Amino acid sequence: MSLSKREMPDAFIILMLMMLLAWGLTFIVPAGQFMGVAEQGIRLENFSFHRGQNLGSALFSANGAPGLLNSAFDGLTSGGRDSSAVGVVAFILIVGGAFGVLLASGAVHQALTLLIEHLKEREALLLPVLFVVFSLSGAVYGMSEEAIAFCLLLMPLFNALGYHPAVVVLVTYVATQVGFATSWMNPFSVAIAQGIAGLPLMSGAWLRALCWGVFTLCALVYTLRFARRTRRQGAQLSDEAPPGLPMMARQSTPERLGKVNAGILLILLLTLVWVIWGVVAGGYYIAQIASQFFAMAMAIGMVLWLSGQMTLNQVSGAFQRGAAELLPAALIVGFAKGLVILLGGDNPSAPSVLNTLLYGAGGSIGDLPDWLSAQMMLVFQSAFNVFVSSGSGQAALTMPLMSPLAELAGLSRQLAVLCFQLGDGLTNLIIPTSASLMGCLGVVKISFGQWLKLIWRLQLLLMTLASAAVGIAVYTGYS
Repeated sequence: MSLSKREMPDAFIILMLMMLLAWGLTFIVPAGQFMGVAEQGIRLENFSFHRGQNLGSALFSANGAPGLLNSAFDGLTSGGRDSSAVGVVAFILIVGGAFGVLLASGAVHQALTLLIEHLKEREALLLPVLFVVFSLSGAVYGMSEEAIAFCLLLMPLFNALGYHPAVVVLVTYVATQVGFATSWMNPFSVAIAQGIAGLPLMSGAWLRALCWGVFTLCALVYTLRFARRTRRQGAQLSDEAPPGLPMMARQSTPERLGKVNAGILLILLLTLVWVIWGVVAGGYYIAQIASQFFAMAMAIGMVLWLSGQMTLNQVSGAFQRGAAELLPAALIVGFAKGLVILLGGDNPSAPSVLNTLLYGAGGSIGDLPDWLSAQMMLVFQSAFNVFVSSGSGQAALTMPLMSPLAELAGLSRQLAVLCFQLGDGLTNLIIPTSASLMGCLGVVKISFGQWLKLIWRLQLLLMTLASAAVGIAVYTGYS
């Protein structure tokens, strides 16, 4: 009972409380608007700010005006196919369904299982190769919750090798979040944040790719040192799984990748190449990228059906389950947009409480040196992730504010996205509101308090690197 009393509120509860606060602000804070705003955004040299009257949003509106009880529906139905919230919600659900089919095929699972088996003979390569693979998985397609299953898979092997249980979490979940935080193409964080900020997808990829290499290397070195320091002496690899571990870990592993799974992995590779080409050369946006991943799901589904591994109904079920797993993230995007609508919207030229808050924050941060303004944005995004751990949800909540705020402070919107990305992804390693983290810790039987004692040094290192990356971005005029 005491634990439930200390349980942190769900992201939706936090959003509801924020909606109540926003509704109250409409009666207290006057709506403001920026005059003389350029089409590409707010520019310090050519705008003036005008404060108007309080909006005083209604509790319920029957005529289409903003209202507290209308905000959820208004948010979910706002925007268009290439914008928040309708386009982003559709993008999240379709991509989630596509990866649901991919993961249900078992091809990714078998490929990683075979990789583990082959590395048994080269134990020194086991941790580095797995860490890099999981980091790439987080960077390319935002792997997070799937790390729980791989903790189950790797726990028997790592236990037999004498590794501390935390090494399993470091190699799987921590690696995925390092990749997630430094990704150059993650469709669930970078793509959404850049879309909301009005930036081309894949823009600024050079610094993110550099960050991925540096952050991954540093986290890997930390993991290897921790594994070596805490490993039990005299441990040897055994074919027998330790008693009490999941049965899935005891199952025999095929000696080679089957033709069907090889074909599915080839489809995944071709899809990723197609997406990268489309974004870079074809100017594809979220509508086109969602269609590309849907095509991948259809191709994989046909392979599974023709090979007899799954019926069409099972393929459909896998797609629905994949989409359902990301439904909370999609709803958060819509609810967050409803919060913005309640405040008057995010159009700088229209009267809005958000514009007044933005102007006030910009005035305080704008007086600071550029590097300090950027660091403050990183701190803000890191702290905010404690309450809304969903990357897409946090992007929808903060980017309408932070991207123009960056320009008010004389910085670029690309830098605002970088601060969001690093603050959101890296703090996922230590926040109790992350279902993925708590699930992985549950698998390896490590309490959250124990985990904090084990991870705080790495967290400090990664946040220091993040601060340095933001500093480099300011110095180089990153845009």
